[in-house]
Amino acid sequence: MIAYYSNLAMVTSAVLYLLAMTLHAAEWASARTAAVAEPELAVVGAGAPSEAPAPPASQRPTPNPRTEALGRTGLAITMIAAATHVTGVVLRGVAAERAPWGNMYEFITTSLAIAVIVYLVLALKFGMRWLGLPVTLLLTIGQGLAVTVFYVAVSDLMPALHSVWFVIHIIAAATSGAAFNIGAIAAILYLIRSRAEERGGLRGYLSRIPSAETLDRVSYRFHAFAFPLWTFTIAAGAIWAQYAWGRFWGWDPKETWSLVTWIIYAVYLHARATAGWKGRRAAIVAVVGVISFWFNFIGVNLLVSGLHSYAGI
Repeated sequence: MIAYYSNLAMVTSAVLYLLAMTLHAAEWASARTAAVAEPELAVVGAGAPSEAPAPPASQRPTPNPRTEALGRTGLAITMIAAATHVTGVVLRGVAAERAPWGNMYEFITTSLAIAVIVYLVLALKFGMRWLGLPVTLLLTIGQGLAVTVFYVAVSDLMPALHSVWFVIHIIAAATSGAAFNIGAIAAILYLIRSRAEERGGLRGYLSRIPSAETLDRVSYRFHAFAFPLWTFTIAAGAIWAQYAWGRFWGWDPKETWSLVTWIIYAVYLHARATAGWKGRRAAIVAVVGVISFWFNFIGVNLLVSGLHSYAGI
């Protein structure tokens, strides 16, 4: 019965994310052309917000009441969906009598739950509601696939998973994954905004999101936060492998692709720190990194057999 309510909560959250995404899409579509962007908020250091100097009131674009209403409603529905989503994750754990991270379905739903919580904190505390459309698009696709394609019934853990490192490894992976995804979304918005700035055609909602420079900085700081966590994820996985299989590293497909993903993000951060890479080239590497991340957790499970095959769908 508990498993049933968990599944119901997951499906409900997927439907609500779709509704929120639709509202945010309507928000973007209804936005008026504005010549001056609203005050920008950026994440500074480990998480403290910094507000750019606001232009005089006479220079600020007049908010479109319809656009604002659509955005606020989309955010409110996302909050309801997030509460339903987290409830589904918790009930899954109660039904399984363990941490709900034993397979790909459970990992994806947990990672997305962390991602939506991070987004809501950014939107409510730091004024970053402009992330609403891409974040709800990610949530709609991810949660939709989880409840329709990747769903598996509640089952016991494989013997290899019975370790404290199971919890440590998965929490680190899910948290870093959420940060990588938010950083990639900022990178994608950077690519769109910078192109519009070059063409001098900031119209509609693009004029309401932060400048390309700010988006580049936000993307970098999310990646700088996530990369050490991802490094720890791999190290914790190696320790777990020693406990479960008697070796730290065996070039299992999942292990190998985790290393590939680590190298991509290491290149991203190293290039920014030493070669001064910013802007378009860095954003493209960030997008490649998040594609590699999701291939590692979905593509490898579906296409390749290995010691991690128990984590498939």
